[in-house]
Amino acid sequence: MNVKLGTSLLSWITPNWNPEAGKYAIEKTANAGFDLIEILLPTSMEFNSKAVKQQLKNNNLDVVCSLNLPKEAHIAFYPKAAENLIKQAIDKTSELETDFLGGVLHGGIGVFSGNPLSENEAEIIVEVWSNVADYAKEKGINIGIEPINRYESYVCNTAENVLNLIERTGKDNLFLHLDTFHMNIEENNFYDPIILAGKKLKHLHITESHRGMLGEGTVNWNELFKALTEINFEGNLVLENFSSSIPGMQQAVSLWQKSVYEAEELAVKSLEFLRNRL
Repeated sequence: MNVKLGTSLLSWITPNWNPEAGKYAIEKTANAGFDLIEILLPTSMEFNSKAVKQQLKNNNLDVVCSLNLPKEAHIAFYPKAAENLIKQAIDKTSELETDFLGGVLHGGIGVFSGNPLSENEAEIIVEVWSNVADYAKEKGINIGIEPINRYESYVCNTAENVLNLIERTGKDNLFLHLDTFHMNIEENNFYDPIILAGKKLKHLHITESHRGMLGEGTVNWNELFKALTEINFEGNLVLENFSSSIPGMQQAVSLWQKSVYEAEELAVKSLEFLRNRL
């Protein structure tokens, strides 16, 4: 396996990007010994790529980007707004001279129609994905789409949901981005979705069933790593566990219980867990 180990911005700060907090997160990520940081782009796109690129260089750290569509860019309802926002995120990704944009790019988080995804909605999503894939291709960027649980979206809950829609686009730079927290809710196990995806899996959010320390919840890590080995996974394993010790984090990600671990200990020991597994 050719794997890079990373952590999300959210290991150190809340999702509300600002330059000082971003610099802090980059430095903490580098000092903890990760290969890369995943920067969750602000939906405002107020993000100074040039300054961030320099901070990454100073800390000898690789980067990938992600974007979670907000309610006002729910593709099925607002396709033009969604397409424009994803294209802006592709621009920012390109400016950082990296080749991967992941995240919840099938619909706005927390938006519901009250029904399962309709064929008409699926067609709209396929069209938008096709357009943004072409735009990303020009800039040498791969896009990873992350299914999330039923309580946050009705559009794509499983690996199969995403893979089916990708297949309909016929685009070769659209990939699957899985997250073990959501898999724990929606998939039958941690093995089959990875085998199903094969080379279409490019990026994985690694988190425990309760978003805490790896190995202390119900995620079946044996199944997960067995499957990753079998597909000879090439991509990023990025920590996305949260600590309530970060001011504002409980409110930002519905982390209502107090965390057992401070942010730094959670990140460092989770990285150790991953290294031991690999």
